[in-house]
Amino acid sequence: MTASSAGRPSRIEIDASALRANAAALVRTVAPSALCAAVKANGYGHGAVTAARAAVDGGAAWLAVATIDEGRELRSAGLDVPILLLSDPAPDGDEALIDADLVPVVSTVESVQRIGAAARRAGRTVRAHLKVDTGMHRVGATVAEALAVADALRDTDGLFLDGVCTHLARADEDDPAPTDRQLDAFREVLARLRASGHRPTLVHAANSAGSIRFPSARFDMCRCGIALYGIRPAVGVALPDGVAPALRLVSAVSAVRSVAAGESVGYGGRFVSDAGTTIATVPVGYGDGVPRSLGLVGGEVLIDGRRRPIAGVVSMDQLTVATNGEVAVGDEVVLLGAQRGERITPEDWAAKLGTIGYEIVCGLSARLPRVVVAGPADSVGR
Repeated sequence: MTASSAGRPSRIEIDASALRANAAALVRTVAPSALCAAVKANGYGHGAVTAARAAVDGGAAWLAVATIDEGRELRSAGLDVPILLLSDPAPDGDEALIDADLVPVVSTVESVQRIGAAARRAGRTVRAHLKVDTGMHRVGATVAEALAVADALRDTDGLFLDGVCTHLARADEDDPAPTDRQLDAFREVLARLRASGHRPTLVHAANSAGSIRFPSARFDMCRCGIALYGIRPAVGVALPDGVAPALRLVSAVSAVRSVAAGESVGYGGRFVSDAGTTIATVPVGYGDGVPRSLGLVGGEVLIDGRRRPIAGVVSMDQLTVATNGEVAVGDEVVLLGAQRGERITPEDWAAKLGTIGYEIVCGLSARLPRVVVAGPADSVGR
């Protein structure tokens, strides 16, 4: 049988009320520090504008993005809170950065001078945040270089030092020692800056895990990303009370067929029926962000509130499910989220695939429409 619907039923449902509640819970958790909501990577797959609006409604004072285009999207949607650009912009992005009224993170004297020159050409004064590398070793001024960059910010017309930040590399791990070392190095930098007369308005270091597990890392502001979406930063990190998943990945059965014992299903014949089996086809696949190998590592979907195994490899546009004859064309299929009291989470996928929940939700394709729903009626992840 083939589904009669002309449209493709696969979609992502976003509960904006859950995102608002999550932001409010994080605001309470980090108080009196401010909350900066990270909405990069299309709001971790939830839709950047939807996530940003909900976060601000929930009390977030700042937003954070990874690219200038992400910041432009938020400005175009009417969001007027401060937006932190988390990486030094490329030289050809300075004018766009200033035009979008973004707050850049800077880590070199060269970038300070370059952005300052662009700000002067635009007749603007831009606030910037100095990024210090205390152990991530990815970007940022070293502890030894930080004072020189801060001095350049003070001495460059068109730019001024509004904040100082670092990024915690291992705050989600059980051992607190690496994070404590980073925080010690960061405090050393702050002391040097203050001794030289620098008085940044905002000091920030904590990501979601740091905000939850290290109160001493909260400083003036916390940059929360994954926790905003109701997903744990790591298995051992509990989310604050009131934080819940806000996303469902939903489709519907498009075809049902019987497969005899010994017959294989899908590319490569990786699923072989050991008895007569009913196979349901679902029109969603790795082109939508469902990992191709999910069925090979025990991935499941929910149909009628019951877990059903994905059969074989996931195709680009479709996957197959072993169902034992209890489903019909049109039945709702939930890949992520809740259905009738049962739930599959991004962490469930991540555990099977050897990755993290961040990668799962950020990997959900733009091909999937994001639909904002009114609230949980078994509808999202609660």
